[in-house]
Amino acid sequence: MKKIGIIGAGNIGMAIAKGMVKQGAAKPSQLLLSRKRNDLLALQEKEGFTVTDNQTLLAKCDVIILAVLPGQARDVILDLKPLFSVQEKLLVSVVSAVSIKELKEWSGLKTQVVRIMPNTAVEYGASMTCIAGENEEAVNQVKDMFDPLGQTMVIKEHLMPAATILAACGIAFFLRFIRAVSQGGIQIGFHAEEAGKIAAQTALGAAHVLMQTQNHPETEIDRVTTPMGCTISGLNEMEHFGLSSSMIKGIVKSYSEISDLK
Repeated sequence: MKKIGIIGAGNIGMAIAKGMVKQGAAKPSQLLLSRKRNDLLALQEKEGFTVTDNQTLLAKCDVIILAVLPGQARDVILDLKPLFSVQEKLLVSVVSAVSIKELKEWSGLKTQVVRIMPNTAVEYGASMTCIAGENEEAVNQVKDMFDPLGQTMVIKEHLMPAATILAACGIAFFLRFIRAVSQGGIQIGFHAEEAGKIAAQTALGAAHVLMQTQNHPETEIDRVTTPMGCTISGLNEMEHFGLSSSMIKGIVKSYSEISDLK
C-alpha cells in the first residue's frame, strides 16, 4: 500500500489529506503528516493519521507532498537531502514561487518533482488543481491522485504563478463576492443566514451552468437579462462602480506580488 507524506500539514496540507480520505483516494493509515509544531496535529492523530517527523515521513513514503511556506522550502528540503539521495521519491510541491529546478537542486538528482496548485476546496472534492512537471509519467501519477479531488489541468510551469492567483487566491476572491451579494440580500429583506445560503447556491449554480454548457459567461448572462429589466439595471450599476475592472485589477495586483513570497 503506497504511503503519502505531507510535510507542512497546515491549512492546504490538511485540506489535501482530508480530501483524499473523504473522496476515497486514500485511507488515513496511508497518510503521514508533519509540521513545524506536531502538537497541533493531535486531533488528526486521533482520526487515524500518522503524525511524525520529516525524516521518518520521508523514509516511509513514496510520495512526498511539500506544503510549507515559500520561505521555509529551501531549509526543509536541504535538511532532508541525504534521505532524498538514497532512493527515488516523487516530490509534489504546493509551494508557490519555488521552481522545479530549485527543488531538484535542493533535493538531489534522484527526485522527480511535480508542482501543483490546488485550493482549499480540495477538502470537499471541488478544487481546481493545476499541475506542472517535466516528467510525463510523474505528472500523470499526480493527476491520477488529484482527479478525485475536483478538476485538474496540466499546464506549463511558467504559468504556475498565474494559476496560484486564479485558482488558489481566486477562491478568496469569489468568497468575497458571495459575501457582498449576501450583504445586499440582507439589505433588501433577507436574514443573514438566508441571504448567505441563497448567494452561495446561486454562485454554485452559475458555475455549474458554465461547466455543463462550456459557454462564455456573457452567453448565459444574455439568457437572464431582458430589455429594460431589473437584471440589466443591476449589472449596469455594478459596472458603473467598477465591478469587472476592480476584479481584474485585484488579480493583476496579486500576480505582481507573488515573486516577493520567497
